[in-house]
Amino acid sequence: MKKDWSPKTLLETSGSYWETCTLHAGVKLAVFSVIGQEALTSKEIATKINADERGITRLLDALSAMNLLNKIKNKYSNTSISKNFLSQESDQYMGFMIMHHHYLMESWVNMDQAIIDGTKSRDRSSSFDEKKLECFLMGMFNMAMSIAPNLAPIINLKDCTHLLDMGGGPGTYAIHFCLNNPDLKAKVYDRSTTRPFAEKTIKKFKVSDRIKFIDGDFIQDDFIYKSEFDVAWLSHILHGEGPEGAEMIIKKAVSGLKSNGKIFIHEFIMKDEMDGPLFPALFSINMFLGTNNGQSYSEKQLFCMLDKFGIKDIKRLNFVGPTESGIITGIKN
Repeated sequence: MKKDWSPKTLLETSGSYWETCTLHAGVKLAVFSVIGQEALTSKEIATKINADERGITRLLDALSAMNLLNKIKNKYSNTSISKNFLSQESDQYMGFMIMHHHYLMESWVNMDQAIIDGTKSRDRSSSFDEKKLECFLMGMFNMAMSIAPNLAPIINLKDCTHLLDMGGGPGTYAIHFCLNNPDLKAKVYDRSTTRPFAEKTIKKFKVSDRIKFIDGDFIQDDFIYKSEFDVAWLSHILHGEGPEGAEMIIKKAVSGLKSNGKIFIHEFIMKDEMDGPLFPALFSINMFLGTNNGQSYSEKQLFCMLDKFGIKDIKRLNFVGPTESGIITGIKN
């Protein structure tokens, strides 16, 4: 739905980064984790994180105004949302993705110059230092965990025994597909820097005997697994490349499929006119800022890529993710 713009909404949007930066600071300073199950004064919190009391009080009051903290008699406690999603004690902690967004901010602030220059304004996520890479990969895990447990039961992998999770990162989707299909085994194919995070996550879900991590660069390396898999899952990897690179990834994935094997592409899918939905359109800017050629793709573009490499019965599933992602599927001839 198109936004109804007015002077009020223009100013709200223009200044919305104040709220964003307040959330980022709360997560970066681990305020929610320090509070935990307690109710603490600003002085107690300042002492725990070695911060200026006046500054931390301003932050805590703003987080209370945002309904992310409760303030009663000058003591601050977590709300149910901050306790579940912003405290590191929680299994549902979303701080990694929030910090990933924080690390992207500088490139967005300088977007105008990047557009003038026509060049990216930051390194690719795969080139991040260890701290930023952890936030990126575990942030991907956070996002996938909000989708995969509910999605896996409705993706039909009946009679499939071997899955390729191309560019699978921590392996979240492969894990949940295997948990929902007892006869399924999987390979997560991604860069070697991803291996420690993937193996830790796979071990956590107790499926190390069924899921293996394979080092590889899905752009630079030859794909040696020919006609081996019943199903290929490509989640959020095409947008990191231009059309030529995206086609190369699909070609490699298709080469790994047996005849009648299934392929699933999970992406932020644009309208064919490329003027929406909003999140895929904004995400396409994010790819411009961080990659040489990456972008969001339309349904028509993705259909054409699959058709080019011999995929039949191409269709879009009745699925819309929390950030307007979609799934396109087909079968290898």
